[in-house]
Amino acid sequence: MSSATPISAATRDEMLKIAIAATERAYCPYSSYKVGCALLLGDGRIVPGCNIENAAYPAGICAERTAVAGAIASGCRDLIACVVVTRDGGSPCGICRQTLNEFNPKLPIILAKLDGTIAEETTLDKLLPGAFGPGNLD
Repeated sequence: MSSATPISAATRDEMLKIAIAATERAYCPYSSYKVGCALLLGDGRIVPGCNIENAAYPAGICAERTAVAGAIASGCRDLIACVVVTRDGGSPCGICRQTLNEFNPKLPIILAKLDGTIAEETTLDKLLPGAFGPGNLD
């Protein structure tokens, strides 16, 4: 993990369990590509998210963004760490990277597979170099 925001192995494991469980709630009848996410919040809660597809494809929402929406709706904007689970350890899409960047440009991100294998540990600023953010609007 990032030295700026270390999380314990126990917290990482709990986040991984929550993200894996979230994949089972994914609604993806068109792609069958299940994605689960777990966001660790500044108040210690872990918020899950799953992808939700729609027949009008642009209307779908990714797991990372459902987790961010849940965090914001519950009153917390302090994102500490993120776990994303897919069948192949896939990375967040560009829109999700941009959404996460709004709240923590250096967010530690763990990419994992459905079986719990860690595919990669990285940070958002490495996944989104040269990001556009709130500071660009000053």
